[in-house]
Amino acid sequence: MPNSTTAGIAHALDEAPLSRFHRRAVLTSGMGFFTDAYDLFIVGAASTLIAAQWHLSTAQTGLINSISLLAAFLGAFFFGRVADLAGRKRTYGLLAILMVFGALASAFAPNLAWLLVFRFILGIGVGGDYPVSAVLMTEYANRSNRGRLVGMVFSMQALGTIAGYAAGLALLAGGVDHALVWRLLLGFGAIPAACVIYLRHKMPESPRYTAAVRGDAAAAAAHLNAYTDGQVRANGSNPAPAPAAKPGLATLLTNRRHLLTLLGTAGSWFVFDYAYYGNSVSAPLIVKSVLGAGTHTLTQTLALNLIVFTVAAVPGYYLAVVYMDRIGHRRLQLIGFACMGLAFLLIGVIPGITTMVLPFLILFGISYFFAEFGPNTTTFVMGAETFPTAIRSTAHGIASGFAKVGAFIGVFLFPVIQRDLGTAGALKLSAGFSVLGILLTLLIPETAGRSLDEIAAEHDADVITAAEKITEESADREQIGF
Repeated sequence: MPNSTTAGIAHALDEAPLSRFHRRAVLTSGMGFFTDAYDLFIVGAASTLIAAQWHLSTAQTGLINSISLLAAFLGAFFFGRVADLAGRKRTYGLLAILMVFGALASAFAPNLAWLLVFRFILGIGVGGDYPVSAVLMTEYANRSNRGRLVGMVFSMQALGTIAGYAAGLALLAGGVDHALVWRLLLGFGAIPAACVIYLRHKMPESPRYTAAVRGDAAAAAAHLNAYTDGQVRANGSNPAPAPAAKPGLATLLTNRRHLLTLLGTAGSWFVFDYAYYGNSVSAPLIVKSVLGAGTHTLTQTLALNLIVFTVAAVPGYYLAVVYMDRIGHRRLQLIGFACMGLAFLLIGVIPGITTMVLPFLILFGISYFFAEFGPNTTTFVMGAETFPTAIRSTAHGIASGFAKVGAFIGVFLFPVIQRDLGTAGALKLSAGFSVLGILLTLLIPETAGRSLDEIAAEHDADVITAAEKITEESADREQIGF
């Protein structure tokens, strides 16, 4: 039955029951993230073939694997801010175009230099899509299921990763020439990106953004009613008077509560991505080192990685989506960091475990599971829900941008660290980063079950208190003649 409440935009969305429009929003936002995951993770397999064909060094191969992550840092920073200034929907279209072009151009790259240029362009689009996908779904979600809905968007990463592994296996098993396989794998990333252009064209601007930032609650209500097919009705009024000055970039960077929260979201995401992307993109190298170099083909290595990921990681995504709102977003992140770090530590300290295939794969699988049933999902979710609407995309862009710096470092350095310290030593270092992630997570407030306005009000209260304090100090100085 249609929800005929005449509450404001935010309240109507917060209290809306799970409906078909939520699924549409998940699909629209999630398809972008499917593309992001495919493009970022397939390069690990593609670069193995490229290195053999072009006779690349370890450092050059690492640069292919990591250049998109460095670009994603810039894309997240820039487009995160653009999405707060120009709107979420307008930013979406440009990002999808960049991803289509980057994927297709990478497939036709004639040499290493051009491949790096095209992967960089692709990474700009991928990085910008992180804050926009997360924020748009966050702003369409209801209060009680927000973690589940945004988590479903993020879980498209699992499907994108599986699609990459499956495409590689199909091409290699089909006997396609290796020189063509890597080009096809990179070019396939343009297909879901093209779907993103269509889906996001059909989706209206975020009603919360339209009402809170553009000040047009009537348009927001009309868009909301139309997009939900009348299931969510709002009267076009804001639930509370708008503040005299909307928070901007200066507020984000000068307010103490904002800075601590940003340190928690960006810092925990940074240390997680160092460990996760370094291990995931280098997973074929890790598994190959355990199985024994030269004894298994790339097809067999990809197949084993697909099995490990499907058995260990996919259930983690699913369970995070189901239980995140019950457990608590911050609490789940703490649990995930602790268990993931413990698995890495055991691999690092148990003598000879990297030569025992089954025990190693069990512990490596546990680390995968708790990465998904923990910080890989929650960092994406909490980065979008802990800041006010006017700076939400900016803050998420900063957090996800710093995360991609961690990912870049992990992917670029992991092969070198593994060569010098061995697989056990590299994973022991990842365990240390997991401990740091726990400490940084403590800076983030618990957000599960709370409305976005309630969370933002805490920040607004700090801003108002700080402004009042400055005003009082100025008045005191005037009274004593300063």
